[in-house]
Amino acid sequence: MRKLLKVSKTIFFIFIAIIIFVSIAVFIYDNYQKGKESSFIRDGRSVDFNNKEINVYTEGSGEDTYVFMSGSGIAAPVYELKGLYSKFAKENKIAVIERAGYGYSDVFHDDRDIDTILEQSRKSLMESGNTPPYYLVPHSISGIEAIYWAQKYPSEVKGIIALDIGLPHQYVTHKMGMVDSLTVRGVNILTKMGLHRLVPSAVYNPEVIRQSFLSDHEKELYKALSYKQFFNDDMEQELLQSYSNGEKSVKLPLPKETPILFLDAIADENKDSKYTKQKNVDYEEFAQKLLKADVIKLKGTHSIYLYAPDEIYDLAMEFIK
Repeated sequence: MRKLLKVSKTIFFIFIAIIIFVSIAVFIYDNYQKGKESSFIRDGRSVDFNNKEINVYTEGSGEDTYVFMSGSGIAAPVYELKGLYSKFAKENKIAVIERAGYGYSDVFHDDRDIDTILEQSRKSLMESGNTPPYYLVPHSISGIEAIYWAQKYPSEVKGIIALDIGLPHQYVTHKMGMVDSLTVRGVNILTKMGLHRLVPSAVYNPEVIRQSFLSDHEKELYKALSYKQFFNDDMEQELLQSYSNGEKSVKLPLPKETPILFLDAIADENKDSKYTKQKNVDYEEFAQKLLKADVIKLKGTHSIYLYAPDEIYDLAMEFIK
């Protein structure tokens, strides 16, 4: 019995030692890679915020400016959203805001309060040569900012093309629970240890690599930026503050005069789920309270910009006309 216990303890300590060794090795490798990734040439124009920078990528020309705002965790928006914004850029001016912690922007380590995020976006756009009014094209969690923008500065928002967005009241109604909160914090800690390098499919969207709208060089930049920025402190706080940020918007009057096109992404495997049906109901109810709005269902996953870029562009142009 004693011999068995002794062997078991030895195996246990060897196992722990291996875990520690692998963790240290991955941590060192992660920091080495971050050093290389920090040397990339920026694709866009940086706007200074007290020695921190936010990146704004601009392309095309035209009377209207379409501002693309990525969803949570889309670590390299300039590359991931290219398949969609390149459609708009053929006849319009587009701007991609890479919020703090995203893409080529710095990690700000602030509280990600919605007023802070919005003012950073407004300043970044104006100082990069993009003057209002804008058509906002938010995805997912950026729906909070887009609607809040229309509530606070209605003259700056000509309309919103909402890509499967989260509505402010949804983040209030479905407040993040303790388990989800701990999960968010846990993933952030694991990322700081560099363990995300071991799970590429969780770091970047394989569909972006599979498609052809990026060059081979851009795909490598996309992967490298995704590793560098994945689930950093700003992304963590953005999720943890989603309730309070949504609450700020809910307390303001609805932006009734702002035209909004809700594009509701519905994946085949989830079309009959309670969540999918409720999301559509929420969109319809919100749209009914506006002077001009429409809700259109699109077949595809939450990252709908990867699956229906042509359809999104055509629907947006028709809605705006």
